This record gives sequence, C-alpha cells and structure tokens, in this order.
Amino acid sequence: MAGLALDGSNPDVSLLYDINGLAKAAPTWFDRVMEFVGEFGIMFAMVLVVLWCWWSVRRRGTAEDSVSAVAGLVWAPLAAGIALLINVPIRGFVERPRPFVDHKGLDVLVDGKNDFSFVSDHATMAMAIAVGVFVANRKFGFFAIALALLEGFCRVYMGVHYPTDVIGGFALGTAVALLLAPLAMMLLTPLVGAVARAGALGRLVRSRRPVGVVDARGESYGIPEPSRGSGRGGEPGEKDLAA
Repeated sequence: MAGLALDGSNPDVSLLYDINGLAKAAPTWFDRVMEFVGEFGIMFAMVLVVLWCWWSVRRRGTAEDSVSAVAGLVWAPLAAGIALLINVPIRGFVERPRPFVDHKGLDVLVDGKNDFSFVSDHATMAMAIAVGVFVANRKFGFFAIALALLEGFCRVYMGVHYPTDVIGGFALGTAVALLLAPLAMMLLTPLVGAVARAGALGRLVRSRRPVGVVDARGESYGIPEPSRGSGRGGEPGEKDLAA
C-alpha cells in the first residue's frame, strides 16, 4: 500500500504544495523558527501546559477534584505513548513514503526524515496529549488542542508530511486518549488518591490547604459531596473535569 497520494491532482498533494509553498515565500529566519517550532517547540510547550494545568488544579481545586484532574494529566503522556506504539504497525502496513520522495519542488526544512510518512508521530503525540489534558481540565485542554493543530500545520509546512498524515495522526491520538480514558481513569484515580494521602508526596496532587478548614471568606476546602460541583452560596459551579 505504498504511496497514498501520488497524483498531482489529488487534493492532498495540492494542499501540501499550497502550505509548503508558504515556506518558499517566507524569509529564511522564519523557516528556521517554524522548523524549531514544528520539531521541538510545540512539544516543549505541551509539557509546559501539562505542568501549568497540574499547578492550577492542585492549588485551586478541592481534594476530590485535584485527584481526578491529576489522574487525567498522568493519562495524557501515557495515551501519547500508547498511540505511538499503535502507529508502529500502521506505518509498516501502509508504507507511505515521505512527500518529498515522490513530489519534486518541495521546500524540505528538516533533513534525515527517511522513515514512512503515514501517520505523523508528531501529530499523533501532540493530539493525544492535548485530549488527555482536556480530560483533566477543559480550559487548558482547549489551549493544548490549539497547539496540536499548530503542530499539524507545521509538519506540512516543513514538507515532511502530507495533510492526511496529520489528519490520521489527529484521529489516532484522539481515539486512544478518549476510548481508553474510562479504563485509564479507573486505574489511575485510586493510585493518585493514594499518593494524595501519602504525607509529603500528597502535595504533588492536592493543595496544602487542610481538609475541612474554612477560610476568612467562609469557603470550605473539604472534600465535597458527590455531585456535579457547587460554587459559593450553593450556586452551580464550573466542573473542569471532562472525563
């Protein structure tokens, strides 16, 4: 099944040339920035988003919400790893060459890409992490998904993937992160809960605010009753956990 898009009239190829053509028109310094962003920068930004989300949920959430959210954040990189493993046989079965192998005139910004093209590992990993973050916290999840979409654009801009390679990566990362999330959360939530109760290690999961203490504003930080969340004064509050 080598080569899914060899015909120049194929919309996949046309879009490849349109997006990669932007690299030809851009100044050299901008191409170097896009090369770094697409190869390393966005994945580093994903790590920062995960850390930022972790810092936020452990400080602002209740004990129960923090455990669930941190379990979701632990699932995010695990989902990416599983998705990459699943992609290994997919790449070997499809055996699609990189676009610059079959199509001339592309401005390839990264050398040494000699493996198969479908599906994109970068797109798969980025979207799996983004959806995993979304499982933990919707606000940070939307931001992470935007970064994943930018990663997909960069891979085509760099001339190392077809648009359908990126779309396939998005689909694979999303499927793994969402379909396995119920099982993952069932296993990870008790584990993270045990860490939360383990003395000093508990600060990795929950805020330092002691359970059951009411602050000067009358807000209690105890573990809430099982519900969809309640805000100040009994009004419905925002529930960040998407799982």
